[in-house]
Amino acid sequence: MTNKWALVLGASSGFGGAASVGLAKAGYNILGVHLDRQATIPNAEKVKADVESAGVKAVFYNVNAADASKRKEILDEFKKNFAGDKINVLVHSLAFGTLKPFIAKNPNDCISPAQMSMTLDVMAHTIIYWTQSLVQKELLSEGGRIFGLTSAGGQTVIPSYGAVSAAKATLESHIRYLAVELGVMKVTANAIMAGVTDTAALRKIPGNEDMIEAAAMKNPHGRLTTPEEVADAIVLLCDGKASWISGNVIGVDGAEYIVNHINQKICRPIK
Repeated sequence: MTNKWALVLGASSGFGGAASVGLAKAGYNILGVHLDRQATIPNAEKVKADVESAGVKAVFYNVNAADASKRKEILDEFKKNFAGDKINVLVHSLAFGTLKPFIAKNPNDCISPAQMSMTLDVMAHTIIYWTQSLVQKELLSEGGRIFGLTSAGGQTVIPSYGAVSAAKATLESHIRYLAVELGVMKVTANAIMAGVTDTAALRKIPGNEDMIEAAAMKNPHGRLTTPEEVADAIVLLCDGKASWISGNVIGVDGAEYIVNHINQKICRPIK
């Protein structure tokens, strides 16, 4: 059995779930961290089963990835149980933040300092804290890969998305600094900017149905991005031949982002 490991934060659904399965099929054991309540635990169990069906190890923790004590516990257990193994890939796909607007007449209707801090901490800063711990515990493999999942919302404006947008923009900045500071270890770091994808996280955004319809019209392929396509890109970038690709925001969206207007004609077959 392989001794390659991928640590996936947000491993039970969406991009994290697809990345877990995709990396497992590529021969990586999966150390998955997710936070699920009773209603969504079956999703995590299915991802874990799909990982195991690829013939690799699946070690999953249902905890808050932003909890420093849990981070320490997970990595200490990994080091004890899999002595000598390293983390070759880190995928950060945490989607937990407030969707309150910045401005509202009623103070209870707009974002609070605590909500702003929580959103940026979970969706951006945790990639730094987990990477720090991996390096300090000598668990990050030389030549490893780090991926942070971002979106066009980090560079554009979506109603009620302000805090998440700030977190995505911050994550992209963190990726650039990780790429430089970890270059001495031959570790690459890239942000993956997925196109609009029908995930549980998207469904929580107010007006998501309009977003889905608009994205399908805007995308030259006439459809949304899938989590599996994003996972395929991550697996591709884990190849040794991609070792010089680092510090970038890489679009995985079928050219959706560069189309600056909505026009159904763009999706029609070429005659």
